[in-house]
Amino acid sequence: MVPAGVAAYHLGPAATWLSTVRRWVPALAGQGRPDHVALTFDDGPGPGSTPAVLSVLEALDVRATFFVLGAELARRPELGRAVCAAGHELAVHGWDHRWLLGRPFPRVREDLARCRDLVADLTGRPPVWFRPPYGVLTGDALLAARSLGLRPVLWTAWGRDWAATATARSVVEAVTPGLSGGATLLLHDADHASAPGAWRSTVAALPHIAALAAARGLAPGPLSEHGVGAPRGPSREEDAHPPRFTPVPSASPAESR
Repeated sequence: MVPAGVAAYHLGPAATWLSTVRRWVPALAGQGRPDHVALTFDDGPGPGSTPAVLSVLEALDVRATFFVLGAELARRPELGRAVCAAGHELAVHGWDHRWLLGRPFPRVREDLARCRDLVADLTGRPPVWFRPPYGVLTGDALLAARSLGLRPVLWTAWGRDWAATATARSVVEAVTPGLSGGATLLLHDADHASAPGAWRSTVAALPHIAALAAARGLAPGPLSEHGVGAPRGPSREEDAHPPRFTPVPSASPAESR
């Protein structure tokens, strides 16, 4: 039988995957400035998907934070350079996309260190942020991240853009209720751990998300500009009506996946 203290050490942090638990740890959830929304992408880089995301962000004049997988970055370092050259921020998602529960501290730390070092070599400075695969933390992952100078951050709203059934409309409608001041949005710029081609729904949804943020008086940007952990000011008035998908002109038509 596993002692209660040991179980709590490993499973306690993992509970932050639940949105109800994350509300009690706003800094870990990524709660930031009341006039800002952090835009983040997981699981890249991807050979077709990441350039497509970068192209839309450039057209929108929006910067973001990309949580990369070390193994994918090692295969395609030119994509990491392209992300940085466009003014975006690279962060650590792990070496590969695997659960951290049950993995011993030395192996967790080694994987995070490999990804951190690769990002640092590519950008010329060490990354700041760490988001675990599936958003599931453990005590060992927390200790490993802190020992490497990485700050864990999850999300307050997501687009559910990894599913095979995802569409531009479904992504926007999933994000809308949580698109408020201080929010951290989770989207994906690759399908390494998602349904094949699901990233197309993300690309098509981005102009609509940016327009909705602007309508609510919110500026999207990377985590480095988000003020995570700062005291939260008065929240802005939220749209009381159900989310509604309104077409926004963009360079590429909305896609159904």
